[in-house]
Amino acid sequence: MAESTHFVVIAEFRIKPGQVPAFLALAHNDASESLANEEGCLAFDVLTPEGSEDIVVLHEVYRDRNAFEHHMQMPHYPPFKEGTAPLLDGEPSVRFFYTATLPE
Repeated sequence: MAESTHFVVIAEFRIKPGQVPAFLALAHNDASESLANEEGCLAFDVLTPEGSEDIVVLHEVYRDRNAFEHHMQMPHYPPFKEGTAPLLDGEPSVRFFYTATLPE
């Protein structure tokens, strides 16, 4: 029997010089609020790539696409979105995935 697939978001942000700590504070708050208050949020990692000072990647796993849409309606989301906007060096790269299931 194939597992159900999850909806995965990988968002990569390039942060302006000196603004990474402020961005990380907002990202960690969004992550902890999501995990605590959204049953459809299964994982939310705040990552920094090895060898890069100004990149932050958010790896988010939701039960399904609807759970992600719900995430964007939560009261903790606008402060993250609005608070991080002036810290960014360009638009973030956001990609959506589904977990691949093993063929039968």
